[in-house]
Amino acid sequence: MTLSPEQRVELYGFNNLTKTLSFNMYDICYTTTKSEREAYFHYIDDQYNADRLTNILSNVSDIIGAHVLNIAKQDYVPQGSSVTFLVSEGPVIEVPNGSFAESPGPLPDAVVLALDKSHITVHTYPESHPDEGISTFRADIDVSTCGEISPLKALNYLIHSFDTDIMTIDYRVRGFTRDISGHKLFIDHEISSIQNYIPDEIKNIYHMIDVNVYQENIFHTKCKLREFDLNNYLFGYTKEKLSSKEVEEITEKLNLEMDEIFYGKNIQ
Repeated sequence: MTLSPEQRVELYGFNNLTKTLSFNMYDICYTTTKSEREAYFHYIDDQYNADRLTNILSNVSDIIGAHVLNIAKQDYVPQGSSVTFLVSEGPVIEVPNGSFAESPGPLPDAVVLALDKSHITVHTYPESHPDEGISTFRADIDVSTCGEISPLKALNYLIHSFDTDIMTIDYRVRGFTRDISGHKLFIDHEISSIQNYIPDEIKNIYHMIDVNVYQENIFHTKCKLREFDLNNYLFGYTKEKLSSKEVEEITEKLNLEMDEIFYGKNIQ
């Protein structure tokens, strides 16, 4: 629901509500040898190094109308990167109409939102299984805003910025603000599901589950690709080079890995 200017609640002072979007993604690969694992991690470090992650967060800042105050970034040895943005409110006078609407947000060529004091962070975690030949790349992104704007408008762009097999998305509203009479407000917009901020073409290719605690303003959605193509998980070769038994064994291992990550528990 979007409030018109005449419906908008008049607040006493600054809107102190803190809204945080946590976007967690996984890319999974089957690597049979040490050299394949090293090549995969080299590829990941090249694709998601601190400079490229900085560019992604810069676009997120543009989408939500943030003014960047400070950037800290680091590439780690042997692998992994971190980037942190400290941002403040951009030079806008009022929140554009429709900013609370439950709909997918823009890609970076359409800047429509603004926010108050905030931070945006990303950390990456490449890792590999010691025995089973599974290598996994994980990226965690937090977009935390104070004020009237929800960081959910950056979700569409974040999904398009990563090659993602599994996504775990959390949105929560913390704190309170007050109306002009002093009455506390613990959320300033209606939300039924994070899925309403994800475009249909993305929802069509992922299996999605919601776990929401409405009374606590906590919303959780996890997503796993519906279709499985083994060639998308082999690094440097295709399944045509494998025997039928190898195809079956590798497919079973990959599906088990994805199911355990998706459901958040060990299945075997």
